[in-house]
Amino acid sequence: MPPTDGEGAAGRRGADAGSPVKSAVRTVELLEFFAGRPGMHSLAAVQGALKYPKSSLYMLLRTLVELGWVETDATGTRYGIGVRALLVGTSYVDGDEVVAAARPTLDRLADDTTETVHLARLDGTNVVYLATRRSQHYLRPFTRVGRRLPAHSTSLGKALLATHTDEQIRRLLPETLHAVTEHTLTDRQRLIEELHTVRERGYAVDREENTVGLRCFGVAIPYRTPARDAISCSVPVARLTPVREQMIKDALLDARDRLTLATRRL
Repeated sequence: MPPTDGEGAAGRRGADAGSPVKSAVRTVELLEFFAGRPGMHSLAAVQGALKYPKSSLYMLLRTLVELGWVETDATGTRYGIGVRALLVGTSYVDGDEVVAAARPTLDRLADDTTETVHLARLDGTNVVYLATRRSQHYLRPFTRVGRRLPAHSTSLGKALLATHTDEQIRRLLPETLHAVTEHTLTDRQRLIEELHTVRERGYAVDREENTVGLRCFGVAIPYRTPARDAISCSVPVARLTPVREQMIKDALLDARDRLTLATRRL
């Protein structure tokens, strides 16, 4: 006996269970394309990067424009990320329990060091910045909330990678890593060896590996294992003395301990 309509639908749902929906995947990939490439882009440029059929891409873009997720320029031929994406991104940060718990600690750390401090989260092979306190000095390095940077080139990322096993890191990172600056560690095995040191001393160091002229110190917040969040302090090399460096390390380790207590129940 052939299946009824209900049985057929159930069968189709079972067959499709666990399979990604192509239109949803394309929508997310398109938004991530715009998020990673600020500015406006032509239909041809987007199609060349994503390789979607041009007609399907155009209809998807028009739908997202109508919904506010994508915007166009005055000519209607160039596209960029829309304001609705900002609203959703802001709601993520505003509703995150760790960000809320970290605010007093970040404020105190910024006051104690007078330097720029960050809270970031590991996302695959990158770190995403969730909160920032700007330096009190005129020369103040600044990273905006929502920015993604390679984990291997930042003190935040190194501190978080150090909470993973060597085998996990080998599965996560390629053998050759992207060079952000001339100082970036690009050999995975050398990075793994450095992470052994990070585990022993409790903090990581970015030695101008992400920004020339800037040294950063980072510590992971171990409220879960492996850790997913870390805090850091960034200091221009020009004003980093041995005494100041030790003070910043001590302040970071103290901030880590206080934030670990604050996040214990999360």
